Amino acid sequence: MRNRILFLLAFCGLVASASAQSDFNRFFFKAGAGLGIGRDDVASYVGNSSQFTAGAGINFNRFHRLFGADAEYMYYALGFRPSVIRGQSLADQKGHMQSVSLDGIVNVPRHLRKLSAYGIFGVGFYDRSVSVPKHLLLNGTPMQPAWRWWDLYWVDYNPSVGPVIQQPGPPGPPYGEYMSSNSKVAGGPNYGGGIAYPLRSSRAKLYFEWRYHRAYQSDGKTIVMPITIGLRW
Repeated sequence: MRNRILFLLAFCGLVASASAQSDFNRFFFKAGAGLGIGRDDVASYVGNSSQFTAGAGINFNRFHRLFGADAEYMYYALGFRPSVIRGQSLADQKGHMQSVSLDGIVNVPRHLRKLSAYGIFGVGFYDRSVSVPKHLLLNGTPMQPAWRWWDLYWVDYNPSVGPVIQQPGPPGPPYGEYMSSNSKVAGGPNYGGGIAYPLRSSRAKLYFEWRYHRAYQSDGKTIVMPITIGLRW
């Protein structure tokens, strides 16, 4: 993940250097990283995590820059808590969520000295992926809460009562089902806000931003709240 952050920062810096000279007031770029706070299932399985974002946008009003829009990419780590990995038989689990969103921006017209503030809201597409080394789950294996992210459908066979479906859907294979990796793509809204402060001898601004993202996957909602510190120029 560290290599991805460095690559994105370098790439955005090169693009910004090339474009800032010609039309700095109209276009902007940003990149940052920070803490991700999980809610709902993410809080139960992952807890807090790391994340980074990068994006580019446009200011609609060239003089006052009250309104704007941007496109953003987010990478959010979804490595499970050690207690979940041990307690739910998920050795060597890996996971992440990537998203692309289109957002509207409203800049607060009044500043507190050099400190400016803004609100942001939009919609995005979220690709949540999880994986473990491929292994067979035999019929009779107790269902674990976090396994819902693997979209598993199998039966727990008891000769006295017959097949009992562990999760809604058709019965699984007669001897069990393999567990390996799974991805879920969904749409959802996001909103939040931030503050920015210009750096000396530079057109860049240091920004601090809080966001709320909610993705509506078919197995439940994926809710994350990234807190980001980065550069906007």
